[in-house]
Amino acid sequence: MGELERPERLQIMLTADELAALENWRFEKRMPSRSAAVRELLRRGLAAEGFLKAEQGLKSQEFGILEPERNDSAEGKPVAD
Repeated sequence: MGELERPERLQIMLTADELAALENWRFEKRMPSRSAAVRELLRRGLAAEGFLKAEQGLKSQEFGILEPERNDSAEGKPVAD
């Protein structure tokens, strides 16, 4: 088996009501999985606090919490979008 793109696992406990709210939100937003829905909610929560911007129209594999860093070709330093 190949190396995982997301090798870190986070387990959380939810009440039945919290899980129902997550599933309802996921269905309304047509999210591909619970994991993608949780990552998007984390992204939106962090964006609301000013930590990053939430984007729409991403593929499932692109639902991550943080944007990948890219290097400035001139100086080789990480650059934020």
